[in-house]
Amino acid sequence: MLKCSNLKKIYFDKIAMENITLELEAGRIYALLGPNGSGKTTFMKAVAGLVKPTEGTVLYKGQPIGVASKKEVSYMPTENYFYPYMTVEDAGKYYQDFFEDFNFDTYKEMVVDMGVNLKDKVTKISTGMAAKVRLAAALSRKAKLYLLDEPLNGIDLVARDKIMATILKVADEDVTIVISSHLVEELETVVDGVIFIKDGRNVLVGDADDIREERGKSIADVYRETFA
Repeated sequence: MLKCSNLKKIYFDKIAMENITLELEAGRIYALLGPNGSGKTTFMKAVAGLVKPTEGTVLYKGQPIGVASKKEVSYMPTENYFYPYMTVEDAGKYYQDFFEDFNFDTYKEMVVDMGVNLKDKVTKISTGMAAKVRLAAALSRKAKLYLLDEPLNGIDLVARDKIMATILKVADEDVTIVISSHLVEELETVVDGVIFIKDGRNVLVGDADDIREERGKSIADVYRETFA
């Protein structure tokens, strides 16, 4: 579904990512793992078409990232990008105006199920609640590739289970999900593949079960070993 070759991105004199080469298959859930500042967000934005790589290529279904790919790629950023005047319900309508594949009824069901009030102003809710709104907006599109940037960040332990259950609802044999996080234990049991990014480079890419078997360790322990 997605093929990245020698991706590099430089912001002024800072290298945000370098030599990122990997392939993602349909029907799988990937954990994009690494500490803060490792390049996870830059990678996701390059795939979403929001950042142009300095070098390298990104191909979605064999074609360069562009208008066609954006119709099938749903990206959840870490930033709060809704306008201050908006309620949670307005945020859904905003998405509905932009994306033909957005299902407003699904959005309402998701936010309510995650304990968010549709009438609350987006500027008045907590960081965790705002993350739930962004997640619901991203998952309410009928996309083929979901890029979820730190969906568990700022979320309490009980709410994380609800969020993971919400994410798994969109999982399908023709859908790819990429979840970035540094909370490895939360993703260990649900992901099929892992991508470790360190200092802007992918230092480990592979099937989660294969890595556990080869190394005789959990993904969380491999993470600690890699980034210690």
